[in-house]
Amino acid sequence: MKVLIVGGGGREHALGWALRHENPAVRLTAAPGNPGLHGIATLLPIPADDIDRLAEAAVSGAFDLTVIGPEVPLALGLADQLRARGRLAFGPSAAAAALEASKSFSKDVMEAARIPTAASRSFTELAPALAYVDAHAEPVVVKASGLAAGKGAIVCATRREAAGAVRAMLAEGRFGEAGRTVVIEAFLEGEELSVLALTNGEELTLLPASQDHKRLGEGDRGPNTGGMGAYTPVTPATPALLDRVRREVMVPALEELDRRGARFQGCLYAGIMVAPDGTPNVVEFNCRFGDPETQVVLPLLEGGLTDALLRVAEGRPAGALAVRRGASVTTVLAARGYPDAPEKGAAITIPDQLPEGVTVFHAGTARDAGGVLRTSGGRVLNVTAVAPTFGEAQARSRAGAEAISFEGKVWRRDIGWREAARR
Repeated sequence: MKVLIVGGGGREHALGWALRHENPAVRLTAAPGNPGLHGIATLLPIPADDIDRLAEAAVSGAFDLTVIGPEVPLALGLADQLRARGRLAFGPSAAAAALEASKSFSKDVMEAARIPTAASRSFTELAPALAYVDAHAEPVVVKASGLAAGKGAIVCATRREAAGAVRAMLAEGRFGEAGRTVVIEAFLEGEELSVLALTNGEELTLLPASQDHKRLGEGDRGPNTGGMGAYTPVTPATPALLDRVRREVMVPALEELDRRGARFQGCLYAGIMVAPDGTPNVVEFNCRFGDPETQVVLPLLEGGLTDALLRVAEGRPAGALAVRRGASVTTVLAARGYPDAPEKGAAITIPDQLPEGVTVFHAGTARDAGGVLRTSGGRVLNVTAVAPTFGEAQARSRAGAEAISFEGKVWRRDIGWREAARR
């Protein structure tokens, strides 16, 4: 079986690792890939947003399946191109990917489907947006409606901070095209969960729920990032709660998209804030595997992933997945200056011997002309540990992160702190 993986981050390395681990005979190609994928896949130097060249590569290479990792090529319509040319693709159409590509559209879908979420309004003009902020309760959340690499949501403690965030987006163009429409919404109290489901647009197969750590600093302080680490399983993610997420969030979203002629076929990601009364409120929808959630969830799968991706691409139900007992924790190592201005070029040293059960997934890395591994992005590496217990997984991930070195390394030592406090 020939599989093309589109993307070059930690999520794509984890996908390639999982597919190869499950099926050693699979022939993997990644575009553009990264040094971590180099040992298990052929790399094609095609950027993930060059959808015309990617579609041509999928056709000319006669790939049995293309797995699209990042949100940008999905929003640009890569899955549409592939299906129009008779190739199987795991990932939604551009119309369905708008669920992530436009937070304004996503809010419209949730309102129409009566999915619980924060009260909000969308704005394209500065004056009415500032007037709305001025009358809003504190704290308040300001979001760039478009794709901003997971950094477009700003939690503002005061109306003054929120007004500054609105000005930065609408008047100063901080997030470019992504910030031309802003969504201003109420702050949700509770504990956050990431719930991923493989779906053909009707049937759902849920992956183990996880918890991401968005803030840069320990204790959940500092600016929002694309994610500084994650863990699974999460104690509040009981079977009863996940059943509510399925019934009250995911099924209504799929039905509303289908009603709009945008059947969703791929991985539907729901960022959930569990309110104190147990209500699963939606913080955001994503149209693909999460990052870093993928790096923590896939290592717990024992089998069925390859078949599930293929079945969904064919429009069939994903079927069951085998999940092993135990826990998984991933710690992100980021470059100095992340998320605003990450430094690049620092030499990376990864020891030959790491703690038992630790796998390192490459995200923002590159090799120079001399073969030296260097930082090339904001989030550099994901240090994932799988162990029989959460405590062991947390300790091993932290020890592995400590053992890896590069100048300016930024990381959190408290991934899973809420879970640790429950034990």
